This record gives sequence, C-alpha cells and structure tokens, in this order.
Amino acid sequence: MRNQRIGDYLVEQGLISQEQLGKVLEAQREANGSKRFGEVIVELGIMSEVKFAQALAGKLMVKYVDLDNVEINTEAVQKVPEALARKHTIIAINIQGKRLTVATDDPVNFIILEDIKVSTGMDTVPVLATKSAINKAIGKCYSMQNVDSVLEGVSQYNDLGEMSQEDADSKDRVESAPIVKLATTIIENSFRADATDIHIEPFKTYTRIRIRVNGDLVELMNISSAVHSALTTRLKLISGMNIAEKRIPQDGRFTQVVDGTTLDVRVSSLPTVHGEKIVIRILSTGQIALRKITDLGMSDHNYELFESMIRCPHGVILVTGPTGSGKTTTLYAALGELAKPNVNVITVEDPVEKAIDGINQVQVNTKAGMTFAAALRSILRQDPDIVMIGEMRDAETADIGIRAAITGHLVLSTLHTNDAASTVVRLVDMGVAAYMVATSLIGVIAQRLVKVLCPKCKTPRLSTDEENKLMGIDHSIQIYDPCGCPECNNTGYRGRTAIHEIIHCTSNVSTIIARNGSKEEIEEAARANGTKLLRDNASELVQCGETSIEELVKATYTV
Repeated sequence: MRNQRIGDYLVEQGLISQEQLGKVLEAQREANGSKRFGEVIVELGIMSEVKFAQALAGKLMVKYVDLDNVEINTEAVQKVPEALARKHTIIAINIQGKRLTVATDDPVNFIILEDIKVSTGMDTVPVLATKSAINKAIGKCYSMQNVDSVLEGVSQYNDLGEMSQEDADSKDRVESAPIVKLATTIIENSFRADATDIHIEPFKTYTRIRIRVNGDLVELMNISSAVHSALTTRLKLISGMNIAEKRIPQDGRFTQVVDGTTLDVRVSSLPTVHGEKIVIRILSTGQIALRKITDLGMSDHNYELFESMIRCPHGVILVTGPTGSGKTTTLYAALGELAKPNVNVITVEDPVEKAIDGINQVQVNTKAGMTFAAALRSILRQDPDIVMIGEMRDAETADIGIRAAITGHLVLSTLHTNDAASTVVRLVDMGVAAYMVATSLIGVIAQRLVKVLCPKCKTPRLSTDEENKLMGIDHSIQIYDPCGCPECNNTGYRGRTAIHEIIHCTSNVSTIIARNGSKEEIEEAARANGTKLLRDNASELVQCGETSIEELVKATYTV
C-alpha cells in the first residue's frame, strides 16, 4: 500500500480518472521532474490543494491538520529557527515532553525530520498540512516577533535627531533599512490578517495605521509622526510616483511576495493638513485560484437561477451593489465557468484585478484616450463571443454594451445600484431605450456581503417582536449575537459571505420593462417568479445562526 504510486492510489479511490492522471504525468514530464505530482495536479485544477493533502494523508497514514483551525503552540514554534522553518516549509505546532509535532507537506522526507531533530534535540512527529497553509502560519507566527524589532529599529532611527525635510525625501535616507522593513512589515501583516486595504493617516503628533478586515477598519499600529514622511516617500518610490510632488493626489502600484503569494498592491496618496494620507489596496494576483460559482455562498434556489442565466448564448447579465460587495468576484467566477477553449472572451476593466489564463484582458487608460466606450468599440471588431465590461459608468458605455448584446454577444457588467429592480430603471434613466433593455437583459444579480458569526463564541437568545418584523416572521426564534474571543480577534465575526437577489427577465418582467414600468412593478413580477429579495436572504442567514441581526440591518436597511 505504502509503495503504491500516489496517482494510482487517487484513481483507485475514484478521486481522479485515468485520463486526468495521464494529463498530470504528461505535465510533470514537461517540467522535467522539477515539480512534484501534488503541485502539478493542483496547478491543473484537477484537485484542490486541501483535497489532495487529505488524500495523501490517507495513503501515507499520517494525520492531516487544517492549520487555519488549529491552535499553534507558541513555545513549539520558538523551538525551530525561522530560517529552518522557511527552508523546509515546516512549522512546529505542538510540544509534549521531548516530542515535537511538526506540520509539513512532505512527511516522508526523512532528511527534513532529521534536520529538525539535530536543531532542536527533540523527537519529531510529522503531520500533513498544505504548503500554502504552512507558509501562512510561518508568516503569522514569526512576524509577531518581527514587528516589535522593526518598530524598535524605526524609533532608534528617529532618535538620531530630527531629519531635515530634504534628508527625509532623499532616496539614500529612505532606502535605509528600518523604513524599508517597516513598509514591508505593514503589508505582510495586513495580508496575513486578511485585510483588503491599509490606511496610513497622519495627525499632528502621531500617524495611525488601520486595516480593513471583513469590511471594518481595525487599528494595526501607531507610529511617530516624524517617521511619516520617510514612510510615505518609501511607498511612493516603490509604486512609481513622483516623490517631489506633495500637493496633488497620485496613484501607483507595485508587487510584493508575501508567504509565497504575489500581491498586486495599488497605492493612492492624498495631501491632507498634516501630510499625505496613503491608502493601499491589496489584490492577490491570479496565483490564488479563481472562485467557482459554487463557492459564492448562493442559496440553492439562487444558484439554479444564476446557472440558467449564464447558459444563455447572448444578452446582458448585470451584477450590482455598492463598492466592495464582491461584484467582481461574482463576475470572475462566471467568466471562469464560461471561458472554454472554443470561445473568445475579452474584458475591459479599470483596473484589471486578477489575471486569468485564456482570457484577453484590457486595461482602461483614460489619459491615453482608452476609455470604456473606446475600448468597447474596438473590442466588438475583435470577434468576441463574451465581453465583460468592468463597469457601466456612462450612457455611452451602457448603450454600446446593450447593442453588443442585441447583435449576439454575451455581455457581463456591473452597476452601482441598491437592488436588482432599480438597476433596470437606472439603465432607462441613463438613456438606453426601454425596448432595448427589455429585449437584451437576461437578468440582474444584486449582492451584499455580510459578516459570518464566529462559531466558537456566538451567544444564543430569543428574538424580539421588532426583530421578528425585520425578518418577516410572526413568532420569536433563537438567534445569535456576536461575543468575541481570541479565535476571531475579539470581533465576534470570522469571514464574510454574500447575500443575493436575482431577477430573471422572464416574458412578464420584460413586458413591464418595455412599457417603462416602475421599480415596484418589476419587483412584484419578479417575486411572483420566485425571486427572493436581499432581506429575505439575510433573514434566512440570521434564522440559521450564520449572521447577526445587526448585519441584516446594516446590509439591507432602507428608509
């Protein structure tokens, strides 16, 4: 059993087909043996990293550990030097007497285990974990020790005397280690905390650094205002901005590798009273696998509606919602499903957020005259089957998009509206003829993100009459409130999920649109077709203990 090859084992267990095994072995041969079987099977998208690790653990009869949901013993981590942990991609997770439990993605490599044994003088017990989870854990566990030393270095750098303005801006001074380390550490720690944005805000006596996690801003650290100028200059330097210009807003970008993942980092600077405020947007590049449409958190009913919509050969599908509601993720998931080798998919985006293999992606450049409308006109001469427009910002873009759909293309796009029904009214208001909207629109998906309650510390209680009214029920039920524990950084929430409202443009909805019907009429017809509104969707999540009543109000409250 132990000598059986992993590929044959996976086929035997019915996890992959013989044909898929052939593909993996062929790709491995092309890589001249530089890649392990597991790396290739994950790259080809045949199995997820977690599924493969679990199967491998079963074959080797080694315990599989999900590092995201396991308590890592700090004392154990400190037994293994960081350099050794990074060299072998391992992390010590537990210690019992003279035995050290070590998570590795290669539990049969005795050289690694021997290395750790020599370094720590302890017996090592291997458990299996995924490579990306180990890298993330190494980053998290060792970075906490690094932050203090970096801040210490910066404060010493500060104590060398006040810097003159020219000094602070000079490249040589900015390249000095403490500031470089501080800038790198801020981005690394934000990424490890699953933050989407970093705000560096100058005030009179200090600079505050906050990160946006699960949609809320959380304070990361405060630094002395004397360091602010050098830190902003460093960030402007690496993101390609003009460091001498401090009076106007600027934009830039750079890439940084954190725990083996390449991040695409967007930087925006804005002059304020006490100096420049920097906001950094962290986008993980295509190395992080695209979500499948089954991973979008849709209810079974909504999932069926969405699937039937993307089967249509031509027409317009719109995803709507405020900024940061996951519209692009939904569009990319749909594209991932549609991008087959026999179709030509072209996108126009500002900015291109994720590079996707097999899709032609166009970056909008307004300065050079490459607007959404200009790009769209030329794209329609590129023989596309599917066109994705990042956003319908103006009447011209909307008009071209709708016309493209009528001439036989499938068009996907986003709009900033509050719900699905008002999207139709908005298109007509933008100047697109109502009969054209009625004939081209396949459907509209409105979505929001709501935070998921931490399963460890949520506390149950009975709902009040007012809350029952909000949820649309007539009796009190058990609901949960956030509490806060070390697992969820005392926020009471862990991660987010999406709620959706999908309107399918059936014949009766199209008739109402064609005769310029109101938002209320469209909504009524859609509900008759089985559409569940955002509030119904959020209410279901509250009732099954996934989210709290505060999140329902925050995401769906209207006057």
